[in-house]
Amino acid sequence: MLTAKAFEVLVAKNLQHVRSPIRDLAAVADELRRQGKTILMLNIGDPLDCDFSTPAELVEAVVKAMRNGKNGYAPALGIAEALGAIRADAERKGICNIQDVFITDGVSEAVDICLTALLNPGDDLLVPRPGYPLYTAVLAKIGAGRNPYDLAEELEWEPDVESLAARVTPATRGIVLINPNNPTGAVHSRRTLEAIAELARQHNLIIFADEIYDRVTFDGAGHVPFATLAPDIPVVTFGGLSKGFLATGWRVGWCVVSGPAAAVRSYVEGMHKLLRTRLSANHPVQYAVRPALAGMPQHLPGTMAKLQARRDLTVEWCKATPRVHCVTPKGGFYAFPRLDIPEDDLDFVKGLLLEKQVLVVHGGGFGEQAGTRHIRIVFLPQEPTLRRAYQAIGDFIAGRYGG
Repeated sequence: MLTAKAFEVLVAKNLQHVRSPIRDLAAVADELRRQGKTILMLNIGDPLDCDFSTPAELVEAVVKAMRNGKNGYAPALGIAEALGAIRADAERKGICNIQDVFITDGVSEAVDICLTALLNPGDDLLVPRPGYPLYTAVLAKIGAGRNPYDLAEELEWEPDVESLAARVTPATRGIVLINPNNPTGAVHSRRTLEAIAELARQHNLIIFADEIYDRVTFDGAGHVPFATLAPDIPVVTFGGLSKGFLATGWRVGWCVVSGPAAAVRSYVEGMHKLLRTRLSANHPVQYAVRPALAGMPQHLPGTMAKLQARRDLTVEWCKATPRVHCVTPKGGFYAFPRLDIPEDDLDFVKGLLLEKQVLVVHGGGFGEQAGTRHIRIVFLPQEPTLRRAYQAIGDFIAGRYGG
């Protein structure tokens, strides 16, 4: 019998730039738990880890679908009733010129499919800095370039449109807008979005409007769907049930493709090829989409009241704590305070976890301007937990750096 010669299975070179900063320190936290320590988790934006629950009517719709035998493959683009509900919801928001709608296993799969269908090696995509790291990971995987544009902290994390325009190159294919923004909590103004729309017109760019937090806004900061401002521009709007509808683990995402039919026809067919290749998204959970999007969600006022109180507590703590400065978040589950400290924010986060057993995410994992230090705080936990965590962070800062 022949014996195989020992060899090492090497990882693909493209994965050198794939990071998951939100979960990178999870192994350290797990080891601390094994030592009997309790970790205050302010790192992952999952409301179901806290005192939030998926609306009962959505759960009932999924259970009914499973009992009715909806457990096989779904159509590649999604079931008809869910697609119709998504289209109707987009139209109610004012999105017109809709060319396609399809369902994915969360917005994460939507991003993967949409970027894979668009970009060739050597192309680049404008992505916000700071911004959600999934985009960087997918671009690295497919061999396309990440072209970062800065969100300006001094402008409450709005994009600096002049700086954005200067980043456009002949290789640039599109712009990613995360609005409301993760990690900063910014909700971009109509004026900013209109300026970006004009930039896209000038350079024939597609817009990827990541609007998964569109129902989670504070202080009357009305969210403006980008596609409503630009029916003449190719736009892919990402949405889903994870955040506003408290169903993170179901992985229900979707895309609404709008713009001129001739401009997106080939691109849409490319995405359909990829959708057919993976057969279908999770079938029974798609039956939650229509009840979710039918009218005003009953759970939302109570959810937003909790989040408002926790956002306010977080902002008050930031204002009262030396070396901490924070733009007030207007949407989402996150605050992104700047730290006046002499060391890298990854070292800060590691030290905080080891010494105080509080886990946040370092700002460098989302991208940040050189020389700045930030952390992302998830303010989903109940107020007593947040107070304990904030007391511990304040004590850590005072002990490590002084007042």
